[in-house]
Amino acid sequence: MARNMNFGTFAKAKDLQARILFTLFILVLYRLGTFIPVPGLDAEAFSQYFQQQSGGMLGSLNMFAGGAVERMSVFALNVMPYITASIIVQMMTSAVPSLEKLKKEGEAGRKQINQYTRYLTVGFAFFQGFGISMGLANFAHEGLAPWFFVLTCVTTFVGGTMFLMWMGEQITARGIGNGISLIIFAGIIAEMPKAIFNLFAGGREQGINVVFVLAIVLLVVAILLFIVFIERSQRRILIQYPKRQVGNQMQQGQSSFLPLKINTSGVIPPIFAIAILMLPLTAVGLGGGSTVDPQGGVTDPGILQWLALHFSPGSWTYIITYGVLVAFFCFFYTSIMFNPEETADNLRKYGGFVPGIRPGKNTAAYLDYVLSRLTTIGAVYLVFVCLLPEILRRYVPEIPFYIGGTSLLIVVSVTMDTVTQIQSQLIAHQYEGLIKKSRLGGKRRR
Repeated sequence: MARNMNFGTFAKAKDLQARILFTLFILVLYRLGTFIPVPGLDAEAFSQYFQQQSGGMLGSLNMFAGGAVERMSVFALNVMPYITASIIVQMMTSAVPSLEKLKKEGEAGRKQINQYTRYLTVGFAFFQGFGISMGLANFAHEGLAPWFFVLTCVTTFVGGTMFLMWMGEQITARGIGNGISLIIFAGIIAEMPKAIFNLFAGGREQGINVVFVLAIVLLVVAILLFIVFIERSQRRILIQYPKRQVGNQMQQGQSSFLPLKINTSGVIPPIFAIAILMLPLTAVGLGGGSTVDPQGGVTDPGILQWLALHFSPGSWTYIITYGVLVAFFCFFYTSIMFNPEETADNLRKYGGFVPGIRPGKNTAAYLDYVLSRLTTIGAVYLVFVCLLPEILRRYVPEIPFYIGGTSLLIVVSVTMDTVTQIQSQLIAHQYEGLIKKSRLGGKRRR
């Protein structure tokens, strides 16, 4: 089957082509939206301020927004409010019995939980949009009423976030891949060539050693290979099925494998961790809670400015907090994705068992033991990949944000997931073709 997966097979898969074209169309719309500025903003004054603050939280936020923060476009908040809302809802689903019951109701319950997530997204988008708008009031055009500018900005930011969330859902339903992840992926990819060019241009202008630039390139390649190796790694648990009688025939016992990935949570923990870190600091980075003039001077430092100083990328407080959040969400999301007790119960119902382990509670305990060890390895892997570039950037500021471990992890993981879905669609199309051919052959034989 894999041998027949060629361009000829792809040319016949019209449904797959339509899904890919629809995904590309939505991503092009997203990229166009990142160049539409919010109304009433003095773009030149804000650009000067952004250049002074680009090494902090604004630079990280701009990386995930695909340059929308640098241009302060209608998509400046990106999908971060939706991600934050998803975190809260998933935590509440595990803690609140009514939501946990709703989750088990199938498709209807899932739709209701998604609706709650949308409502919460509006609240987070309004909160973040209001904080940013208050900071941007000093960069508004002269003659524009401050209250009107703030109202316009908040409405624009909330509308942009909800439109992005809708586009992500459309990609998931009618396109290829996870829509929200692809939007973040598109933003990182779009700005990555610019970061690479600035790296080589900065090395030429500032006289940075060529060996240093080559070392960064080799480091990026090594991290990419390491990410691909871990993401493709599995721990296969042998499952044995006994002999059983079907009609008048006795079927032999069969064996299969239960694959457990080392990194079951995927790219979700780093995204969740960054969303949590950006939530209280978004307004701080843009002057929320303090008086900021267009030249970037802060006249009223306080607790918010202290947070901005100690939680900016590169500081040890930020690095330690980031690592703890990544490890926490790795265990938390894995517990949501894989339930050992439910898996053991399903194996017992179908007669499957792990050799040497009794079905039921003992199998669940064994699966939980194996999963805990794998999750620990996966958490260490994610923390290492995400924090290594952060530590290097603390001592080598020339490394751009886009070459960080988080961005590379997102790019590799989303690419692998999307390619896997494309391959699944091609295999399904080939099965349909084989079934049609067998039916036609049967008619001819009759």
